[in-house]
Amino acid sequence: MPNEERRSRMSRPTGLLPERNSVNSYDALRDYLKKQKLPEFVLSFEQIEEIIDAALPRAAQRASWWETLRSPQERMPQREACLEAGYIATRLPDGRSVKFKKMPRDARRPRESGDP
Repeated sequence: MPNEERRSRMSRPTGLLPERNSVNSYDALRDYLKKQKLPEFVLSFEQIEEIIDAALPRAAQRASWWETLRSPQERMPQREACLEAGYIATRLPDGRSVKFKKMPRDARRPRESGDP
């Protein structure tokens, strides 16, 4: 039953999710973004939570939490995940979704391991 399967994947009770390190959660977002072919797309908070298999913190509602190029000295896991995947993230005015826009290849930040 496809609808039941889809519903069970999308509506996981928060208390039953395994506890995860937030960096690992955002690694899943990074991996998802790396697979995308579109130069620009939007994900709702619900879709992002499904990707990272965890609830976003309340701070995610603030635009500054997502602004990839704002305060680059302040390293935050969700920003690092976007940059490593080659995307700039911007929270949209609806306060419930994020626009991801592909960065030009020469503007991407290389991984700390030295990989481009």
